[in-house]
Amino acid sequence: MLGLAGWGLAVTLMVRSGLGLGPWDALHVGLHEQLGIGVGTASIGVGLVILVASLFVGVRPGIGTLANMLLIGVTIDLLLPIVPVARGWPMGLAYLLAGVGLAGWFTGVYVGAGLGKGPRDGLVIALSERLGWPVRRVRTLIEFSVLGLGWALGGPLGAGTVIYALTVGPSMQWGMRRWGLLGASGAAAVEIRPAEPDSRAIA
Repeated sequence: MLGLAGWGLAVTLMVRSGLGLGPWDALHVGLHEQLGIGVGTASIGVGLVILVASLFVGVRPGIGTLANMLLIGVTIDLLLPIVPVARGWPMGLAYLLAGVGLAGWFTGVYVGAGLGKGPRDGLVIALSERLGWPVRRVRTLIEFSVLGLGWALGGPLGAGTVIYALTVGPSMQWGMRRWGLLGASGAAAVEIRPAEPDSRAIA
């Protein structure tokens, strides 16, 4: 719960930075423009598509998956009226980078709980497991693929969109490593679970 609430804070800071939507949000807006559906409906639809696709690469949803889809949005709605809009580029960039850093840290927190991963994080982790690639590489490739699709559909992009796409992968890998969820290569283990304490250190 703490991890998901922290993710909501991270997204709030990125929204209030005023530097542009993240790639996924740009995609949602692009679908809204092309299909005439609500942005929220587009977000839910994309999440469901990713969830179904993730089943084919071995991701099994848990209670944390449902909580991810609900609690982050609730937190954002609660925090947006409280967090002021950034004034100028320096403050906006500080908001954005703080949001990206918090997103990576709190990804490690909620994934480490072992109660299920969100649709997008679950897909990244599953592909990292299958391919043996570092999490940062998989996440970055996915973000830029989504960014390109969002641009093709007419979604609004900005400098923050590109900065986010470049930095969220390394941030996610850093956060998961800090919580003992990755091996030395940066690839996700076949079974994501917190690292065991070093018995020698305990002794």
